[in-house]
Formats: sequence, C-alpha cells, structure tokens
Amino acid sequence: MLKATRLYNITIVLSLVLTACQSSGTVASQKEPDYTAFGPPERVTIRGYSDHAMEPFITRDGRYLFFNNSNDPSVNTNLRYAERIDDLTFKYKGEVAGVNTKALEGVPTMDKNGAFYFVSTRSYKETLSTIYQGRFSGGAVTGVKIVDGVSEKALGRLNFDVEVSADGRTLYFVDGVFSGKPTPDKADIAIAVRDGAGFRRLSGSAELLKNVNTDALEYAACVSPDDLEMFFTRAGKGLPAIYRSTRKNATQPFDSPARVAAIKGFVEAPALSPDGRSLYYHLKEGERFVIYRVTRSL
Repeated sequence: MLKATRLYNITIVLSLVLTACQSSGTVASQKEPDYTAFGPPERVTIRGYSDHAMEPFITRDGRYLFFNNSNDPSVNTNLRYAERIDDLTFKYKGEVAGVNTKALEGVPTMDKNGAFYFVSTRSYKETLSTIYQGRFSGGAVTGVKIVDGVSEKALGRLNFDVEVSADGRTLYFVDGVFSGKPTPDKADIAIAVRDGAGFRRLSGSAELLKNVNTDALEYAACVSPDDLEMFFTRAGKGLPAIYRSTRKNATQPFDSPARVAAIKGFVEAPALSPDGRSLYYHLKEGERFVIYRVTRSL
C-alpha cells in the first residue's frame, strides 16, 4: 500500500466518494534501462507560499506554474498558481479563482489556447465523472463543466489525473479500478481525442500504450508538444518513479519506457517546460511535498 504518497492520498479521497455511493501488460522489470540525459535535481522556490506543493504544470508560454496543495483527505485540496520569475523561482498569486470547492480539486493542465482541465470529486456520486474543463484568463477559470466522453459511467471506475496536449486535441488520463480499498486495484493511462465540444475515448488507446501500462500502477502522464515523448509515474512494490517513453510518430505505440535516473526519492507527477529542457515534479521532502526540476540539453 502506498501510504503517505500522492497516489494514496488522491485515490483514498476518490475511494471515500465511491464508498458513499453504494491487468494489462506485464510486471515492470527490476532491470529496466535508465534515461540519463537529465542533470542533478534543483529545488523550486514559490515565494510567498510555504504549504505542500504538488502536481506541477507549467503553462505553454512558461508564464505560470499551476499546482495544488496536499491531496491528503484531511485537508481541502485546491488549485493554486504562481508567476514565473525565473526557471527555479515563482511568485505565489493565490488560488485559481472559479474552480475550487469543498471537494478535491487538483491536477491542473492547460492547452496553448487557455482551455483549462482539472480533476474534481465534486459530483462523482451524481455523474460518475471527475474530469472538468473551463477557460483560464487573469487568474480565474470560467465556464467550468464536466468533460464529456471520458468517464466510463461505471461505479468503481474513476478517472484521476489529466493532461491535455498543447493543441488541445488530445487528453491523457488515468482509468482507475477500485474495489473499496484506499488504492486502486488497477491504474492505466488512457487517451481521448477531441470530438466536437467534448472528447471520445480513442479505440486504439490500449495499443498505443501497450508498452507503458503494466501490472503496476501507471499515472500522472505529461506529453511533449509534438505528442512523441511521454513522461509518467509508475508505482509498484518500491517507491514510485518517473519514466520516459518515446515514439516516432503519433500513430505508433510508445516504446518501452526507461526510468529517469536523475530523479530519486519519493517522486511523482512530471511536467515538461515549454522548450522540453526542464522536467518538473513533486518530491516528498521530510513530511512535505515540494517541487523540483531536472534539466537536459536538446
């Protein structure tokens, strides 16, 4: 059980909601290759903010860092943002207006045109849906609504984590299967594509991700602007780790992934910078989650 982890915390909230309402791939090898292009980790400073910082996302223009506070079910998890001073320093601007409720709101992502997506448990009992969208401008999100076409509308199946492609045409999210335990029995990354005002689940999603999803838990994906490079979190018997997978074109499956060697410790939730040189993530440092980054030359 992944006690005290980000996955444990967010999924125990979802599991509690589920309780109130009532294996693909192979096991990851112990000898997987490492991806060694990134240099040593550096801690990110958010001036004016001292609470937990989790689920980082850097906007496509590099101006803002979106994140949420602790996912622990004992606190109110809300979406927050900070403005860039430099690559390692951001100024806290407060909560993102227009999105937060007394339920869990987390895992922010946004396309290059300001379409904003996040996870919320606010209406799961009524709608069996957890992924929402709106439009971000000036520190606020307007027009908040459920993303149609993603939820499987089945009790015990919950979507946690979402990443939108830079062009806004593709969603990467997690299908979680729960049976009443705090952590999911299964967690795999899945894909949906734009369909009118909503999305539809891609029929070939499992094939495209056949080398990514395993009997371990895969979640928290981020994808390069060309959709050819994916970073994600995998949690098995040991600590969760961040992995990288690539493909030659968007019609081919992602290749077998390699662990990002420079990122160590209790780490999750990768997020690429707009130029692809920096990879941000959260790390459990003592009893607090904080944001770090590693960099590479392209």
